[in-house]
Amino acid sequence: MLKYTLTVCSVAGFWQPLTWTSMFKHIIYKTFAAYLISTAYICVFSQFINIIINVDNSDEFTDTLYMMLTILVAGYKQVYIWIYRKNFLDLIKILTEKPFAPCDSSEKIIQEKFEYFIKNNTRRYLTIVVMSISSIVLMSVSTVFMSKNLTYKAWIPFNYSSPTVYLAVYIHQLIAMSTSGIVNVACESLLCGFLLHICCQFEILGHRLGKLMHDQSSLRDCVCHHNRIFEYAYTVNNMFAKIIATQFAVSMMVVCSNLYRIAMATDYASFIPLIMYTSAILVQIFNYCWFGNEVKLKSLQLVNSIYDIEWPALSNSNKKDLLLIMKRAMIPIEFTSAYIITMNLESFVALLKMSYSVFNLLHQTHE
Repeated sequence: MLKYTLTVCSVAGFWQPLTWTSMFKHIIYKTFAAYLISTAYICVFSQFINIIINVDNSDEFTDTLYMMLTILVAGYKQVYIWIYRKNFLDLIKILTEKPFAPCDSSEKIIQEKFEYFIKNNTRRYLTIVVMSISSIVLMSVSTVFMSKNLTYKAWIPFNYSSPTVYLAVYIHQLIAMSTSGIVNVACESLLCGFLLHICCQFEILGHRLGKLMHDQSSLRDCVCHHNRIFEYAYTVNNMFAKIIATQFAVSMMVVCSNLYRIAMATDYASFIPLIMYTSAILVQIFNYCWFGNEVKLKSLQLVNSIYDIEWPALSNSNKKDLLLIMKRAMIPIEFTSAYIITMNLESFVALLKMSYSVFNLLHQTHE
């Protein structure tokens, strides 16, 4: 389950491979994870101090804010998933047990189809983010590095004018920026993987209901399966609620900041990386909203699957059970955060409108 996505999570530094059970590998991975997390938080701290001490206008503020927030949220995600790793493992384990486990070859094909979707989605998102990271690195090396400046303005409590120290500080910032991108890919792909597996379970349940005429005694298992899907979705929602709320709030500020910086850009060297970076942020939020919307639609489609069953051939008891499922299925599963943000396409459009409104305010303030 989620093999490719979990591999990306391992590279991001918050998911030790399950096969790494020896003490030596355990120490190696913990050291690797601690290095990535500490790099992120040191970078955030230096940028935050720089804002307090040195920033005195909106241009400098937006220059520092967007990457500081991105790295801060990535560090938060790393720590959060490390702390609750066992809970995430339990969510994956549930998918391999009854009633979620496939019972025949047709259900296995359905599950493999969704695993393929998850893998492709992770690959596409990873490609976009890697392209964004590459454009930032190339721009930095060709402009900032040549002039012996840092990619992101930060407060450095020591003299870094010597070539060796400067190179160490410069690389440190690029590592923190690159790691934040990979962490975001890993975390968002993990959530989208769980959402797609919920869609998968609705499709498997529809398949089982379609076979009801051959085995009417299986209906009670279908009722239990439907209830378990709702419980599973509720658990996934609770596990990711804090991450979703934080990411939506930060993404709105980052998009506003980047739109402002794009409007102020005067050369292609800064314009292209900003476009790439903003596109990656928008894809990130779009993934949340699109797959949250897919879960909602799949949960509602179950009513149509039940409607297509040959009702006259069923017993009164089975008809009552089907009515129970239909009544439950008429209320869709919707992923929310803090009971305010709903993960659907309407929320994505609302985020874009709000970001544009804030951008206009910043632009007018500058003028």
